[in-house]
Amino acid sequence: MNGDDPLVRFVNIQKSYDGETLVIKNLNLNVENGEFLTILGPSGSGKTTCLLMLAGFEPATHGEIYLKDQPINRVPPHKRGIGMVFQNYALFPHMTVAENLAFPLDVRGMSKSEKTEKVKRALDMVQLGGYGDRQPAQLSGGQQQRVAVARSLIFDPDLVLMDEPLGALDKNLREQMQYEIKSIHQNLGITMVYVTHDQSIALTLSDRIAVFDNGIIQQCAAPDVLYEQPENAFVANFIGENNRLIGTVVEDNGDTVKVDVNNGHIVEAKKVNVEGIGSRSTLSLRPERVVVDPEPHSLPNVFLAKTKQLIYLGDHIRTRFSICGTDDFIVKIPNSAVHAAISEGDEVKIGWKVEDCRAVDVWPCPTPHS
Repeated sequence: MNGDDPLVRFVNIQKSYDGETLVIKNLNLNVENGEFLTILGPSGSGKTTCLLMLAGFEPATHGEIYLKDQPINRVPPHKRGIGMVFQNYALFPHMTVAENLAFPLDVRGMSKSEKTEKVKRALDMVQLGGYGDRQPAQLSGGQQQRVAVARSLIFDPDLVLMDEPLGALDKNLREQMQYEIKSIHQNLGITMVYVTHDQSIALTLSDRIAVFDNGIIQQCAAPDVLYEQPENAFVANFIGENNRLIGTVVEDNGDTVKVDVNNGHIVEAKKVNVEGIGSRSTLSLRPERVVVDPEPHSLPNVFLAKTKQLIYLGDHIRTRFSICGTDDFIVKIPNSAVHAAISEGDEVKIGWKVEDCRAVDVWPCPTPHS
């Protein structure tokens, strides 16, 4: 393996639990050396199954998984050199924090002096120096999770896997741990694969995100690319807040299409993943890309909208409009005096650019990412 090769490769992986239904359908995915890859998707999408196969806790039905260019399907979990962090921490309650951390080193037959040094370094890494003699029950949830993270790193693994490790924490602790995990990754340069259904965690932590649905990667890209350039309706709707207008393509100009979304309301959009004239399409538009009361002739898509609801959220006002046949069109209006006069029931013009409106397929029948 040279420095440019991926650390992990899933090659034509399929997984079935009952011999009939595939929960993973022909997965091909590389994890690059040193990257933070998040596998993101709803419950039942196959994301945790991928992690369990990589860890060695579940066998693949078909295909091969490679670690450092070596096939590992038949390598037992404890010989894969992979660290693992679970949602429930999985700490031994009868052991001290230091003994929990030392356990993976005991299994590997490390000397006492080496263990002492590595335990001290691991505790300092997660800001728990001086906590080695405590029992897990004497720690808060956030502290226990830090111990679990430290234990996964203590034997210098090539790869660390994390299965929803922040799911049991409250919002403040969850946010704090996100930044601690991100800092550890940046400082150590270790490869991490993280499984979650929480898009905000994925966007915060990841170098790349693989979005799963129905056992298939719908799109795998950097967080900003997934948000700004979703390839299908599932990704557009799953990543961030999204307005959807569904209609029929009435004009195809190659790079752009015109879509009739409500008996004569014609929207011009960037053509992304849609068939030709006569096909159905979802138009995807982020709430912050919509302009309220635009200058005359400044935007190609301008419609009259009725204000249904305004919610004050500090830096912006989340406004729900009725437009083009939908009563749930969301616009994030910057909190400024210019828009302070808008009230529920008002009719205003709103508009957007062609390139900010993406014409994709109609979910729930997404086109798999190749």
